[in-house]
Amino acid sequence: MPGQLVECVPNFSEGRDPAKIDAIVQAIAAVPGVALLDRQSDHDHNRSVVTLAGAPVAVGEAAYRGVEKAAELIDLTRHRGAHPRIGAADVVPFIPVEGVTMEDCVRLARSVGQRIWSELKVPVYLYEAAAQRSDRANLENIRRGQFEALVREMGTVAERDPDIGDPVCHPTAGATVVGARRFLIAYNINLDTPDRGIADQIARTIRTSSGGFPCVKSMGMMLASRNLAQVSINLTDFERTPLHVVFEAVKREAARHGVEVVGSEIVGLIPARALEMAASYFLQCENFRPELVLERRIAAVMENSSVAECAESDVRTGLTPKD
Repeated sequence: MPGQLVECVPNFSEGRDPAKIDAIVQAIAAVPGVALLDRQSDHDHNRSVVTLAGAPVAVGEAAYRGVEKAAELIDLTRHRGAHPRIGAADVVPFIPVEGVTMEDCVRLARSVGQRIWSELKVPVYLYEAAAQRSDRANLENIRRGQFEALVREMGTVAERDPDIGDPVCHPTAGATVVGARRFLIAYNINLDTPDRGIADQIARTIRTSSGGFPCVKSMGMMLASRNLAQVSINLTDFERTPLHVVFEAVKREAARHGVEVVGSEIVGLIPARALEMAASYFLQCENFRPELVLERRIAAVMENSSVAECAESDVRTGLTPKD
């Protein structure tokens, strides 16, 4: 693992055109020193989420190239999807992983944001730890009214002016939100009903801003292709409010409305610890501890240099273990 490691999870407002999505991902992956960890696209949301990691300078360059390609290919005046958005490259968060601080990621976010404006003329808002205004720490406040409202209000309503750049919305690429934050889990739960109102009510019950669980953001959505309502959730601290707690709460609230949970999905990547906590809860395992997970145990043992050297020696000499 490198001495400094930053994760970036840019969200792009395109989930239906494979050629455009591939072009954006290729622009990101072409940067030396960047590892492409994951890519996911959703037709109903009309959105793609890319996860990459590497040294700060390389990740910053890759993030910029992704925004550049998205601004070239995506026209928000033609974009329709369930997920709120204000930009072709809608949100670009940097997350400290190893050997970097949140302050380092704030500086990186502001530097990338300045470049996005200077070279692409896409205005930039700063959010979470990088926010320069307290009301912009929350992404939902910046996205209010989405792209359509931003086009009307930027330059005329002072509260909508960007943090970086002139108050002029890019005609097709909109604006981009760049920031620094802790790791979050993006988690969606689908209901066996086409009634989005039920999903809205459940989302209101569980989210922090409405008096629900701490560190939970949520909203109701409609998956038109499946005729299902969805509760879309962000867990900003899964240690405080674990995945299984939210799942059980949504399941319980859905039952009150006479509907059932038909499935859930993880968007992007998830820490092993979050899944281990859920497994321990649902299995009611009395002796569970992380060391019982095979892959964790192997990784811990392989840190012993003598074991690793022995394994490498077996490979070099052609020795193969037998049952």
